[in-house]
Amino acid sequence: MYKRQISATLGTQQLQIGLIAGLIGLALVAIYSLIVYRALGTVIIASIAVMAVLTYVIICILAWRLGFRLSLAGVAGLIVSIGFTADSFIVYFERIRDELRDGKSITSAVEDGWGRAKRTIYISKSINILAAVVLYILADATVKGFAFTLGLTTAIDILIFILFTPVSYTHLRAHETKAN
Repeated sequence: MYKRQISATLGTQQLQIGLIAGLIGLALVAIYSLIVYRALGTVIIASIAVMAVLTYVIICILAWRLGFRLSLAGVAGLIVSIGFTADSFIVYFERIRDELRDGKSITSAVEDGWGRAKRTIYISKSINILAAVVLYILADATVKGFAFTLGLTTAIDILIFILFTPVSYTHLRAHETKAN
């Protein structure tokens, strides 16, 4: 049987490349959010920052208490979560835009948009969690890290979306007041 040895520096190198890719993705999401959603883009960026802090704290606690170790696949799961977190707010903001195009006031558009977006987002997040659970159960050890971080970050994403939605609503109300 043929065996090949790989140095530890290869894993470190791949981790660094993964982190750089994550930072580039984060920067692109931030730029896109600010260009397309202007001030509301800051809500997306803030939610991603809170997501990063909460995820870091939870992973540190899991490492400390349970011996959890983040694999390269787990890092990939964390990078994917950047897009998932931004996606939640994009769905919400686009629903609001749809309501505004229908001629509703900002207050009415936010309330109706929330009702429509909430259902879509919860269905989407349920699919993410289901996929994470199935992957974790059926996959080999190399993919379990991805599945675990995907499920963890999806659960955190739902929490952040619920907590940050009132912030975006308040921001939209302040914008409506300035306009009048």
